[in-house]
Amino acid sequence: MNMVQMYGDFIDNLPVCEDYLDIGFSAASHLIKKRWKTNRLSAHFVADYLAVFLPVNDEDPGKERRNEQCKGAVAYIANELLENAMKFHSPNGKSPVRFGIHFMEEPELKIILFASNAIALQNKDKYQAFIEELIASDPQELYILQLERSAEDEDNQTSGLGLLTMINDYGAKIGWKFETMCDDTDAIAVTTMVQLSL
Repeated sequence: MNMVQMYGDFIDNLPVCEDYLDIGFSAASHLIKKRWKTNRLSAHFVADYLAVFLPVNDEDPGKERRNEQCKGAVAYIANELLENAMKFHSPNGKSPVRFGIHFMEEPELKIILFASNAIALQNKDKYQAFIEELIASDPQELYILQLERSAEDEDNQTSGLGLLTMINDYGAKIGWKFETMCDDTDAIAVTTMVQLSL
């Protein structure tokens, strides 16, 4: 039986008619460790790709600055999502790490970034408890609390500072989807989704 749990602002079944880019990375843990160095490169590629879809008003003197701010936000968020997906990917995971960006035009352009990876089943409850705390808390106060927790955590496994920075500094909406995997009973698929409105 397929179990699905969603938290926060998660959009299930993104429309396929909109523009998107989807990238997959091999699941082999030794390859993921090597790719750690390319996360920043991938994040900046996605930010440059985004520039094609930004609305352009040639008469707006601040357009270049706004475009650079938007690209900077996307590069930061993409890098954080990729780092987290690769850092916490189950070493025995069989499914690839996936990363993508979607563009949706509503009243304004919305950028949706996501990363999917497999985490060890034993880490699921701890991660979901953090998500529930994040959703129920004031993001500014939780940021300070996480700084204190992070200083005490030698393994750097409790941070969450990147997610809080996305919310506090970029006004991002974040959602998560946990889903069982048919081919792996020791891991669970997690998709983290970040929405930015321009």
